[in-house]
Amino acid sequence: MDTDALSTDDLRIETGDDALVVRATIDRPDQRNALNESVVAGLLDALDAADDADARVFVIRGAGGTFCSGGDLSSMPIGGDAQEYRENFSGLARVLKRMKTASVVTVAAVEGYCLAGGCGLAAACEFVVADADAEFGTPEVSVGLFPAQAMAPITRAVGEKQALRLMFTGERIDAEEAKDVGLVTTVADEGAFDETLDDTVASVAQNSPVMLSMGKEAYYAQRDMGYGEALDYLKEVIALLAMSEDTEEGIDAFLTDREPEWRGR
Repeated sequence: MDTDALSTDDLRIETGDDALVVRATIDRPDQRNALNESVVAGLLDALDAADDADARVFVIRGAGGTFCSGGDLSSMPIGGDAQEYRENFSGLARVLKRMKTASVVTVAAVEGYCLAGGCGLAAACEFVVADADAEFGTPEVSVGLFPAQAMAPITRAVGEKQALRLMFTGERIDAEEAKDVGLVTTVADEGAFDETLDDTVASVAQNSPVMLSMGKEAYYAQRDMGYGEALDYLKEVIALLAMSEDTEEGIDAFLTDREPEWRGR
């Protein structure tokens, strides 16, 4: 991946020497890392590049100790027509859709504020690692906006009554409560955020890329199926996965007590 070409003033893209993990940092700390068109376009380009490369994990983080405060209200087309508003608000939806179809596993690294569209962005990730001081909520209701696009991932992560409470009151909750209601995977101990994040990322990135990609696709496909339909679909998935070279390698490595060498096919 050409991280220099993908990076902009508003979004920094980095990857490690093995290229297995892509890290996208929203770099607008003075605006609490609010989402603008540059950030949206950059995330879409970076997700495409990660899929085309050998990446297995895609980490989204915010600069300056804040994850993301949502959409940039200063860029709203006040007084514009319906199409202008539709285009202005469509960016988050495009990113959330692309995150779902990407083969990489997405991880939100949440410090400080995780609000409004930023809360939706985090909820859409497969893993959410939160610092002890992280704060979650959808406060845009206080200015007459409803977290409509963020609602899709939030309601799929949180029980209905808790999701309704968050979205209709604008109440903010801390990291531990966010974990309790299902928004957060792991809360790091104080002073151990980076270590906890790296451990989580490493635990995913060490696995077979075929398994990660097929497993993620299967999860989202079966989520909206009926129980019987899901089981019929998933028995085909496991059969296909078992035929992969990675599964053959993984089983042989287990039986011979060695680390697998994934082939990605």
